[in-house]
Amino acid sequence: MPRKKITYRPSKTQGAFGIVWGGIFVVIGLVVVIPNFGAFGILWTLMAIGITGYNAYCAFGKGYAGPEIHIEEDGGPLFPEGTSAEARLQELRNLYDRSLITQEEYEAKRQEILKEL
Repeated sequence: MPRKKITYRPSKTQGAFGIVWGGIFVVIGLVVVIPNFGAFGILWTLMAIGITGYNAYCAFGKGYAGPEIHIEEDGGPLFPEGTSAEARLQELRNLYDRSLITQEEYEAKRQEILKEL
């Protein structure tokens, strides 16, 4: 089966937004949470530092390419072998009516089916 590889990388704006808010949570951790909650405050602050660092890496790191998403496509034929031209034309029209194919795709496939007659 053929596969498409799609790579997503957050924008610099998204990364900068994460850095700003992560920095705010680091400051809150240092000033409020550590003095009042001890070990939990240390955990809070370390997590905020990690989130801030990750956002900085996502936005500005040269080696970061984003997570990969694999989309599998069915490589089989649109119509099984032995399907009548009438049935293929009906199914093609059904696909077009449901907006699953474009006008151009519909016309091209329709002409292909008609040439086989």
